[in-house]
Amino acid sequence: MITTIIFDIGNVLADFAWEAHYRKFGFSEEIFERLAKATVKSSMWNENDRGVLSDEELMQGYIDNDPQIEAEIRTALSDVSTIVIRNDYAIPWIQQLKGKEYRCLYLSNFSRKAHAECVEALDFIPYMDGGILSYQEKIIKPMPEIYQLLIDRYDLTPEECVFLDDTQKNLDAAEKFGIRTIHFQNQAQAVEELRKLGVEA
Repeated sequence: MITTIIFDIGNVLADFAWEAHYRKFGFSEEIFERLAKATVKSSMWNENDRGVLSDEELMQGYIDNDPQIEAEIRTALSDVSTIVIRNDYAIPWIQQLKGKEYRCLYLSNFSRKAHAECVEALDFIPYMDGGILSYQEKIIKPMPEIYQLLIDRYDLTPEECVFLDDTQKNLDAAEKFGIRTIHFQNQAQAVEELRKLGVEA
C-alpha cells in the first residue's frame, strides 16, 4: 500500500523554464546556445544544485566555460526569479492527495539562488509535509545519500512510497532503495500510473 508520494519539483510541480528565461533577454540564437552550454548544460550546474560553492565561485565557473560571453552570462543569471514557474495543478493536486491521507514530500535538485528568488513559484511547499532541497544538504540526486537521508528523516518505509521525477537516472537510484517510481511526463499520465498503484490521485 502506498502511503507517501514523493515529488521532484523541476518539470513536475513547477517548470524549470530556463529557455524562456534566457530568451527574454533577446540574445541571438548563437549566444543562446553558447549560454546554455556554459550554464544549465554544463557540469557546473550540478554544483549549483549541490550548494557547496559560493554564488561568486559558481558565476566564475560558468564564465570559465565560455569567457567571451561573460556579459551575457552575468545578465542572464543576475536575477533568476523567472527560471521556475509553478504549474497550476500543483497546489490542488497536493491538497487532493493530502485530503485522502497521503503524505506528500519533495525531493529536488535545487540551488540556493533559485530557492531565494523563486519564492512565488514555490508557494506549494507549505502545503506539503516536508522534503529535501539538494543545496541545503550538499548532496544531489542521483547520489544514494540523498535518498537515504529522506528515508531516515521522515521515517519512510520505501515500499510504501512512490517517487515522481522527470529524469530516469534519479528514478533508477530510488528504485535501489525499494521505492516505487513514475517517470513523470504530465499530470494526467502520472495520475493514471498512480491509480495503477492503488493511489487515489
